[in-house]
Amino acid sequence: MKAMLLHKARPIEEHPLRLEDVALPDPADEQVRVRVSVCGLCRTDLHTVEGDLALPKLPVVPGHQVVGVVDAVGKRVRTHKEGDRIGVPWLYWTCGECTFCRSGRENLCERAKFTGLHANGGYADALVVDERFAFRLPDAFTDENVAPLLCAGVIGYRSYKLSGISSGGRLGLFGFGASAHIVLQLARFHKCEVHVFTRTESHRKLARELGAAWVGGADESSSAELDSAIVFAPAGKVVPEALRHVRKGGTVALAGIAMTEIPPMAYSLLYYEKVLRSAANSTRDDVREFLQLATDIPIRTAVQSFALEDANEALSAMKHSRIEGAGVLRVNR
Repeated sequence: MKAMLLHKARPIEEHPLRLEDVALPDPADEQVRVRVSVCGLCRTDLHTVEGDLALPKLPVVPGHQVVGVVDAVGKRVRTHKEGDRIGVPWLYWTCGECTFCRSGRENLCERAKFTGLHANGGYADALVVDERFAFRLPDAFTDENVAPLLCAGVIGYRSYKLSGISSGGRLGLFGFGASAHIVLQLARFHKCEVHVFTRTESHRKLARELGAAWVGGADESSSAELDSAIVFAPAGKVVPEALRHVRKGGTVALAGIAMTEIPPMAYSLLYYEKVLRSAANSTRDDVREFLQLATDIPIRTAVQSFALEDANEALSAMKHSRIEGAGVLRVNR
């Protein structure tokens, strides 16, 4: 089968992913094999490829917003059958035994494995995954449109919950890519007033089209204090700006898996019981809840498609904010 393999982490401009022929994997007893249709692009893929994350496995196939069809099942599989359309998100496996797993926080599992990091992901014709970590997908969405929901949507949903925003509140979104354009729709569904901070004009245009009440740069001041904010931009310098915009007792949630250093800042930015917290990974319940909510709203994803062999160019476009909404790789279409 064809796969985009990473042998050594390097800047995306050096085209570190190579299209190669690799063996088609066979599913273990409790696994299914998924013939990949499309795989969404995520900034975490970029962090993997460029070495911002420790790489436990090399070579590795990135990609964790996987949409495809089951084409083989292990002998003990009961949840899925051949022909089912399923999605495979970031959380690939958890131990089920550690303190975090036993307390409903499997996103913090001590031995967690992640798709496209510890195990080969969706930048390939096929992958295998434990049946418990694969999800039936709503019929309401096409393959391309559902792919960004599996991570950009899910981590956005978890960050949204952790931000503590209430229905009708005022929410700030710092950075406006794949995840933020989904969260804006979620917030509007809950009657929130959304303020978007982004420097890219095409992103500003999309934010306005999706119902943002105010759009500007991170260093600009919107007309009112925010109840909560979510930082999607991987730039630590944005964090003090987000805190500056949030009212007393408000929360700033950090949605990224990696970020540049947060600069020194005055304690006054955090005073008055403001909360600064991160969102780490997601749980299977997050995936189930969000896919149902995305169907009910319904969420509309703006998608730009690329061929599998153009994964380097696609990640470079994402890195430099040249994708409006979310990027998706076409694999078997």
